[in-house]
Amino acid sequence: MAELPTLTKRTLQAQVIGPIHAEMVAQLGQEKADAILDAAIRKAAIAEGRSFAANAGGKTSMAEFIKLYELWTADGALEMKVLEATATTFDFDITRCRYAETYRDMGLGRIGHLLSCNRDGTFCQGYDPNITLEREQTIMEGASCCTFRYRYKAPEAP
Repeated sequence: MAELPTLTKRTLQAQVIGPIHAEMVAQLGQEKADAILDAAIRKAAIAEGRSFAANAGGKTSMAEFIKLYELWTADGALEMKVLEATATTFDFDITRCRYAETYRDMGLGRIGHLLSCNRDGTFCQGYDPNITLEREQTIMEGASCCTFRYRYKAPEAP
């Protein structure tokens, strides 16, 4: 079976998650519902990262991680300006995010960061915990661009 583009997967997931989140808000309140959604999505991102690492035979690296971005940018889902891509650094800015546009169109813009943005760094915990993300701003939360700054720190020898 062919792999669905990530934007399509996230849209389908949001169609199910949106009403569930709305019901959780009604019964538990905004703060609790957001916390539950955040925890669940982060756990799913770590599991997805582990799955990708397993598919790579456990041979993860920054170079292999960079290749994964083809999945997330497929079908014009993201427009990005790469600033640096090396064995230890992957810096880029997202100048257009169709994930944010899609969630806003679905009326889910307020939780879009929970549905997508929070996955970005958390995915690394499952894929390769030596890769970390620093990001100061996102389009999802109103900035003009998203600032992605990934770093790879090789594990220290025993």
